[in-house]
Amino acid sequence: MQDKSIVAENPNAWLQRANSDLIIASRYAEDIFLEDLCFHAQQAVEKALKAVLIAQSVKFPYTHNIGVLLGLIENRLPLPSFALDAAELTSYSVATRYPGADEVVEYNEWCETIQVAKVVVAWATEIVTELQKMKAE
Repeated sequence: MQDKSIVAENPNAWLQRANSDLIIASRYAEDIFLEDLCFHAQQAVEKALKAVLIAQSVKFPYTHNIGVLLGLIENRLPLPSFALDAAELTSYSVATRYPGADEVVEYNEWCETIQVAKVVVAWATEIVTELQKMKAE
């Protein structure tokens, strides 16, 4: 069986992608499906968490499951309570992206999703910065 773990060396590149997804996710317009915006919020969180793992030199599986990524991080450092809320965003990674595959996302749900994503990306950025400072010392 082939190892599908992802190894990358630059957590900042992952954070840049996370921030790009977060910008897209935050761009509300009436003609854009909220499900699609929530997908980008999920992607922002996923990429930010992977940046934390990369900064810790931790191999991680090819997965969109935020709970799995949080578990890998939690094995090495304590997670803030708000990070645990991010696991719920996993459902936006696939199911909501296709017609009829899931319930319609309401405006207030999108707002909550964006808030979770913003907080997690900011936290991940702080952690990566701290880890890089420690490695440089």
